[in-house]
Amino acid sequence: MFRIVIPARYASSRLPGKPLLALAGKPLLQWVHERALGCGAIEVLVATDDARIAEVARGFGAQVVLTAAHHETGTDRIAEVARLAGWSNDAVVVNLQGDEPLMPAQLVRQVAALLARHESADIATLAAQLDSVTALLDPNVVKVVTTPQGRALYFSRAPIPWDRDSATQGLSSQVSVAGARRHIGLYAYRVSALQRLAALPPTPLERLERLEQLRALEHDMDIRVDEAQVLPGPDVNTAADLQRAAILLAAQG
Repeated sequence: MFRIVIPARYASSRLPGKPLLALAGKPLLQWVHERALGCGAIEVLVATDDARIAEVARGFGAQVVLTAAHHETGTDRIAEVARLAGWSNDAVVVNLQGDEPLMPAQLVRQVAALLARHESADIATLAAQLDSVTALLDPNVVKVVTTPQGRALYFSRAPIPWDRDSATQGLSSQVSVAGARRHIGLYAYRVSALQRLAALPPTPLERLERLEQLRALEHDMDIRVDEAQVLPGPDVNTAADLQRAAILLAAQG
């Protein structure tokens, strides 16, 4: 059993008011909520500090939790929801980001099942094989490396792992993506780990790479990574992304 929390905030540097923007006749957030309802969770909540988002979400039938305005991350916001709801420490909650209208339900179920399968794990997430050197070198594509057993070793915006013998002339000469995987930003947490993570201050590597999951690794938390069973659709960060998502949703019918 697992729950889903969709953190949603109004402010966005690239796309202000993103959760409420129209996408194929509905607010973006409504598409995400509808995806969540089809995942088999025992509860689906929208977490926001914005009255406009809360009003719209309640209008399409979502259960909304109003949270504090000071949260810097979705993890912090979800931790407050878990605390307010009084969920048990071993409860599993999935963070489905509010800009993922094309996230397959299969992946949400997969990440929740991955955490349930590894009793010692704190967090579970997913990855997919990289298919181009361009993606390997792109700092906006987060890469992850793991042990053979699937425990995360490191996440980075840098190209890791690096095939030295395939790049004899430096970065621009790389021709191999062997072993490289991109991180898919879908997380399942045990509530105990969620509360611990939210209580910890940002760490040096987290600040350097701007990757919150490094805080967990720097505090020796166990993050399990599984190969995504299917590839997710693109998230929405820009106006162009919104247009692309509309085309893909129309194609899906």
